[in-house]
Amino acid sequence: MITEYQQKLRERYLAAPVLPAPEPWQPVLDRRTPIGGLLGIGFAVHPDNGHDLVMVVSSDGHGLFDAVTGEKIARDKDPDPDTSTPDAHPDLACPGLGPIAGAPVRIAGLFGGELHSTTPDDWTLDVVSPEWPHDRVILSADGGSHKGPAGGTWWHIFHSEYSELRAAGFSPSGLTLAVATSSDLTLWTRPELQFDD
Repeated sequence: MITEYQQKLRERYLAAPVLPAPEPWQPVLDRRTPIGGLLGIGFAVHPDNGHDLVMVVSSDGHGLFDAVTGEKIARDKDPDPDTSTPDAHPDLACPGLGPIAGAPVRIAGLFGGELHSTTPDDWTLDVVSPEWPHDRVILSADGGSHKGPAGGTWWHIFHSEYSELRAAGFSPSGLTLAVATSSDLTLWTRPELQFDD
């Protein structure tokens, strides 16, 4: 049995439509990048331009994306079998590729691990499942309390009704938001942190 409060919360999430992420968040490219057999993702920083990078680990190898432009900047279709999945490393890491070659990247997804659920300027990301196994990703500017109607201080930005959610969260910089499912990667970006005066 669920409590009356839990039932009302469930109904609030079920009634919330999928909405675009609010300003200053902007979708990267057409939002969803198809990646079959996606196992997990992790973040790194480009050593030359400082952009957030997203490393994707899938059953078809490893890929590295610029989180600002969405461009695929490196690909390894045949990674070393000993390090091709993060479960081979105690820190759930895989070796980086392209401009971050040799640097370990912690991967969150099918094998465990987590991405950041908050940013330094107080955005919060939650995954809720009022219709399990279909997860919903909720972005909020109210510290995760999700009060009031959707679109005020919280937004239902992603509904994984067609494939399994692998990971959702922010980059360490707080400038990139990523949602990874077993079939695709969705990214949002913003130019800078915004603190209230």
